[in-house]
Formats: sequence, C-alpha cells, structure tokens
Amino acid sequence: MHHFHYSGNRLYCEGVAVESLIRKYGTPLYVYSQRTLTERYQALAQALAGVDSLICFAVKSNSNLAVLRALADLGSGFDIVSGGELERVIAAGGDPRRCAFAGVGKTESEIEFALRRGIYTFNAESEPELERINRVAARLKRRAPVAVRVNPNVEARTHKKITTGTYENKFGIAFEQIEGVYARAARLKHLWLRGLQMHIGSQITEVAPFEQAVRKVRPLVARLKERHGLEFFSIGGGLGIVYQPALASGPAAWWRSSAARGMITPQQYAARLQPLLQPLGLKILLEPGRFISGNAGLLVTRIEYVKRTGRKNFLIVDAAMNDLIRPAFYEAYHEIVPVRRRAGAQIRADVVGPICESGDFFCQDRPLPKAEAGDYLALLSAGAYASVMASNYNTRSLAAEVMVKGRQAALVRARQPVKAIWAGEQIAPWQR
Repeated sequence: MHHFHYSGNRLYCEGVAVESLIRKYGTPLYVYSQRTLTERYQALAQALAGVDSLICFAVKSNSNLAVLRALADLGSGFDIVSGGELERVIAAGGDPRRCAFAGVGKTESEIEFALRRGIYTFNAESEPELERINRVAARLKRRAPVAVRVNPNVEARTHKKITTGTYENKFGIAFEQIEGVYARAARLKHLWLRGLQMHIGSQITEVAPFEQAVRKVRPLVARLKERHGLEFFSIGGGLGIVYQPALASGPAAWWRSSAARGMITPQQYAARLQPLLQPLGLKILLEPGRFISGNAGLLVTRIEYVKRTGRKNFLIVDAAMNDLIRPAFYEAYHEIVPVRRRAGAQIRADVVGPICESGDFFCQDRPLPKAEAGDYLALLSAGAYASVMASNYNTRSLAAEVMVKGRQAALVRARQPVKAIWAGEQIAPWQR
C-alpha cells in the first residue's frame, strides 16, 4: 500500500496537499511518503518472521539521506554497490556492519574503505575479485567476510535490462562452478567464507522464479555450509511493485488491485519461500529496493504548453528524461494523474519533456484528463530508480526532493543551482 490519495479533488501525500509543496518548492519535485517506506519495510519483515533474516535495502533504488535514515531507524541493513553508497549510508546513520557490498567492479580503494568500516559481507562476483579482496585484507592484516554470488541460470521473466540471473548476464559465477570456487577461496588465508548470495533480477511480479531459484540453490548452500561453515544465504531482491494502476482508493483497494494484476504480496512471498529456507538453519539476507521505495514517491511536473498538431496532442512539461529516465530507457509505465482533478472529457496525449531527444517522453498516446498549460501532473511510483538515475543533460538542474511524515513536510534535497552544474569545471590554461 501507499499513502498518496485524493481528498476531494486535491492530491495528497499522507496529510499534506501536493499543491502546497509545489507552491513552496516549485517543480519538478520529488515527493516521498515516510509512512509508505515504513509500512513496506515492516510488511516484509513481519512476513519473514519465521526465519532469522536481515533486510538490506538496495541503496541504488533511492539513496536520498532522508530515505536511508528512515530505514536505518527501523533497523534496516543496506545493499550497496559502491564506496560512495557506503559513505551515504554512514552519513545517514546506517550501520556498516549491516551492509552487503555487491557489484562486479569493486576497486581496491573501495574494498579497503569497506573493510576498515567493518561491513557485513562482500558479495563477490568473480575469482579475480576474491583474490583482490584477499590481497587488500592481507595488507590490512584482516580477514574479509565474503559471499560468492551464484548465477543459478533461472529466467526471472522480467525486462531484459533488469534480468541478472542467467548466463547471458555479467553477474555472478555459474552454478556448476561454485563449489570449485569455494574450495579455492578457502585456501586464501585472508578471506572468511561467510555466506552465499544470488539475485535473479528486478521487478519480478510472480513468486515462481524466486521459488525455482531457491529450490535449485538450496542443496548447494547446505553442502557449502557443511564444508565451509557458512553463516548466511542471501536470496537477493527483485520483488516487483504495482505501476498500473498505482493509485487506488485506500489500502484495501490498493492491495486488491495488486492481487488482481498477479503482483506478489509479502505474505505470498514468505509462504512459498520460508518452508524452503527454514531447514537450512542460516541467516537469510534479502536485498529489496523498489519494493520498499518505488510506490513511496512521485514526481510532480508543470504543464508548460499544450501542443496540438492535428494528429497528436502533446502535453509539454517541465520534467524530463533526465529526471525520470525509466520510460525512455525501459519503455516503463508510470501512472500519470492530475494534482487537482477537474470534471471533463479525456484526451489522448503524449506527455513529453523539453529535452532535445525524441525519447524524452513519459507516456505516448495515453488517455488522460483534459489539461491546460499551468496545470500540474504527478508521475506515480517514482520512489525507485528515478532521482538516483537523474542527470544534468541539457544543463538541467537536479530536482528538489521533499519527505512527508503525517502533516509534516521537509526539503531533503534542495534544487541544484544551475552554476553548481559546472562548478568543478575550468577552462584550460591556454584558453585564458
């Protein structure tokens, strides 16, 4: 569920009218619901109460310090993929000892920083990486906690650009090779073989691929636990969310719409996986991102022009693909609703941004409420893989971000001043 709703004809985030945020902070503007973040985390934690588990929120989905702090206060761990993300977690008050460091290209400096901070585990993606971690740990006179990422070669049935668990992807080590890798890694004196990790993809909307992967990997985990004394098994993230329809009248209606579209609830996920995981006697790590933050945010934008060509209607808005690239990159769907509802007929329109790219659109030929220049639209489910993927393309400032809790609202990232975009640049000496 989430806490964006209409009261009368006005869109609210929890107890705050979105229009009031627009007046104060302008657009484009990201708005986050802390209550939604909290409830999504707690729903997953409660569903998995039958196993010893650690939820590591995927920082790559939304790395705003206020988002991270809200989750750290709930006891969340964090799934990180760079030294910078670890620094963000620490800055937000997160505990490095509850962090899992993933990613295929960890540098020596990142490994050293993470070791000095005492992270829970490195999720290693290759044997050269294991050797590098061992060398860095030896230099620091430490033992580095590691898990090898197994590639179970299970099709996640999701978008090809967010599938990660087949042999066509750059991630992990082939299932058939894992036992040999652990045997060789056990001879590296500065590694602590702490666990095994897998992750098959993102925005997975059915339980079957997760169950298939766990069933396939479970006997392997049991053997590795016996031989190497493993402490945990990370089953990754990837739980999908509702993008269409994302707005429903109340929590019960929202969950019903989720079920109607075959989306996974935490209870369904846990019911299928816990019986497979409990007999292992291991700590179970999860790495959800979108599931927690995706429906907890929206992007507000102003209609600058309504352009009618005779063949098409274009709503030209002040947000662009540099603010939310998912529609351009993945052809992803985001529900678009008016900030203030008005009676009237619908029109079919493209919602497009001002960037000089034909791919700069949020929807194409979609039925939308009739709107005029100066009206505001909200792009829902923009709490994950939105602000974190933003860029300064066309020298556009990064948008402001606001966190809402009940009737309180706070600016949690100021709009970037235009001059800050080139603050680190300078002309060459011979150009003076």
